[in-house]
Amino acid sequence: MDFGLVLQTDPPASDVVDLMRRAERNGFRYGWTFDSAVLWQEPFVIYSRILEHTERLIVGPMVTNPGTRTWEVTASTFATLNDMYGNRTVCGIGRGDSAMRVAGRRPNTLARLGEAIDAIRDLAEGREAEVDGGRMRLPWVKDGRLPVWMAAYGPKALALAGRKADGFILQLADPFLTEWMVHAVRAAAADAGRDPDAITVCVAAPAYIGDDLAYAREQCRWFGGMVGNHVADLVSRYGEHSGAIPESLTAYIAQRQGYDYSHHGRTGNPDTAFVPDDIVDRFCLLGPAEAHVEKLRTLRGLGVDQFAVYAMHDAKERTIDAYGSEVIPALNG
Repeated sequence: MDFGLVLQTDPPASDVVDLMRRAERNGFRYGWTFDSAVLWQEPFVIYSRILEHTERLIVGPMVTNPGTRTWEVTASTFATLNDMYGNRTVCGIGRGDSAMRVAGRRPNTLARLGEAIDAIRDLAEGREAEVDGGRMRLPWVKDGRLPVWMAAYGPKALALAGRKADGFILQLADPFLTEWMVHAVRAAAADAGRDPDAITVCVAAPAYIGDDLAYAREQCRWFGGMVGNHVADLVSRYGEHSGAIPESLTAYIAQRQGYDYSHHGRTGNPDTAFVPDDIVDRFCLLGPAEAHVEKLRTLRGLGVDQFAVYAMHDAKERTIDAYGSEVIPALNG
């Protein structure tokens, strides 16, 4: 199983770089960041420093979207980093939540997202692509490679990931929901004539190691609120009891009142009081290292290839080090 570290690009950027270097030393293979240009610093600038100061780490956004940058700019940025540092990037992409809404725009449609996945990958790998009705190519790209991994929750998005994406990003670590969603992605891939086992599955969630579960829950409760934004979209689209989405995903947002993105992904987010303890326990990895190992073995058995640690809490360094000394060796030793 691969491991990734997910950070927000809060200033100073040097702290982000240092944490990614620490992650690589501890056996992490991927370094991810949020991508919301209003809320945090520009990640692609920081990726250049991360790549310069690491040897093997693969970097990318979790996740970018087709709306905040034109597709040729996104592709060219990835291709430039790959040319400089040797194909060490991955493009995580979705419809756009915080990046779009904070800027007063609606998230992108799935149709536009599907077109962007093809165009960004083709351009970054040196092929011609269609962008806004015109054909173009980046003539300087040589031997470029850009895997595109799509974040998804709902049935139509999961089907799109199966048809188009090289990888599937699931931002929660509940085994029941993981099994349901991985099956949906792989079934869509098979229906499209693709090899379903060729799609990389990445589960991303907060991880907090320690014996004080009550404290760990408060450090990670924000995550239930973040996921709740996407769940609220699904409920508005499909209905709460449509059968299209498991009730184990939708029921907990009944008391959700709204969401202020100025607290997005932050410990102590006041808009996440509605998130019950059992959701935090299901969606996150909490407790002593042995509990993390046990849950990760379950997820690996469900087809998960990578676990990406959201480290938005007060124990970033301790979590990275504990994973390096206790969790990663237990999974890969």
